[in-house]
Amino acid sequence: MNLLVITRHDDLVERLKMAFEGAGHRITHARDPLEALAQDAWGQAQVLLVDAGGDPMDGYRLCRLLRGEARILFRNLPIFLILDHAPVESDLRSLKEAEADGVILAGNTIQQLLNHLGPVLAGNVSREEGQRVPVLAIGLHPDLAMRARDMLHHYAMEVHSPPARNAVEAQRVLKAPVLLLGLSSGGVEGALAMLSQLREKNLLPYTILVGMVKDEAAQRKLLLAGISDWVPLPLSGPRLLHASKRAIEWMHARRIQTEYESAIHDLRERRSMLEIEAAALRNEVLTDPLTELLNRRAFDQNLDHAVRQWERHRRAFVLVLGDVDHFKLINDRFGHPVGDEVLRQMAERIRSALRKSDLAFRIGGEEFAVLLTETSLKAGSEVANKLRRRIDEDPILLSTGQTIFPTMSFGVGGPGAATLPELMSQVDKALYQAKGLGRNRVVVANEGEYPPRAVTAGS
Repeated sequence: MNLLVITRHDDLVERLKMAFEGAGHRITHARDPLEALAQDAWGQAQVLLVDAGGDPMDGYRLCRLLRGEARILFRNLPIFLILDHAPVESDLRSLKEAEADGVILAGNTIQQLLNHLGPVLAGNVSREEGQRVPVLAIGLHPDLAMRARDMLHHYAMEVHSPPARNAVEAQRVLKAPVLLLGLSSGGVEGALAMLSQLREKNLLPYTILVGMVKDEAAQRKLLLAGISDWVPLPLSGPRLLHASKRAIEWMHARRIQTEYESAIHDLRERRSMLEIEAAALRNEVLTDPLTELLNRRAFDQNLDHAVRQWERHRRAFVLVLGDVDHFKLINDRFGHPVGDEVLRQMAERIRSALRKSDLAFRIGGEEFAVLLTETSLKAGSEVANKLRRRIDEDPILLSTGQTIFPTMSFGVGGPGAATLPELMSQVDKALYQAKGLGRNRVVVANEGEYPPRAVTAGS
């Protein structure tokens, strides 16, 4: 017998080969259910083993798909699910719902595999014959319906011929994949009405018209209404069988397409979730939790990018470094919780004063940085002074009723330095010059205080 094994447990496949190939059985291995679906790999399989877990399709889902197939092969195919653990109640419940025949453990020994699968492969145990493939026959003369029933019975198909008035309800129950539609109940107009009723209820299967329609306008109406094939009269057994088999294959192709689309939809949803999680993780990694500004890691990445853009395309930028004046005294006098609140409020003032294209960072305890894109050094100096004034002129009122008057000193520089470390050194030196000049000042690297000290003295 042919045993198809869809699993990622290569060692289990080897044990199966050792157990059964010597007795003349053939073991075919596939690693993925979707690949097996596409290749129709079980065309010659007489027993199927498949991993219970899988991505994006698991064994339970594959089993339900095959059991729902119109082809009798899949309904009678013995299917065993491979578990990597002893089955629990939920596994057995899922096994029953999927109509699987049993469980194989991935860790089974050769002897256990022989005991469990030996009777099946020997043909001593078989799955009970399933329900025949239902075929709905509407509008056929009773003698013609009987002949069609006799022709298809030998090929595991069962023809049902309810009255035309009961066709919709019969199809709702049968879910027949094939409809044989005759013209004895109302001719072409009756056939069109029947197709319309079935389509409205979303119950229209692959439809084979039995009979002849010579008028091309009527033929066109029938095709547009859902006729997929024609079988002329007098009825030919081979022709009817061929059309019915083609209908079932078409239904199978639609089922496979639906399964692929479902799997692709699942993968897209998972990708979206992963992208959301990645964005959240990226935000967490690059964001300062206290101020919600970007952190030192983000600063290093963005500054390096700005320097490379300058070197390649001469895209100007300005780097601003700021430091809260006398911040240690704020912590010592009011406590660290108040110090944290001061940092949060100063971060918000910096953020609200910038353009959307500009970036603000907290790069140390009380140290901040601003990266201004597409900006001249003069304009960057004016932005830094705007930040200094906003902080200086807006004292912080504490919940205790006390007021704090924080200030900041700034160093400003552009990409004139030869290297990034030299740029950082120059701007950092300008910042300390601002501190040395009395704090609450802006100093431009290699150019001095901005605006001139006469304007900002004492401010």
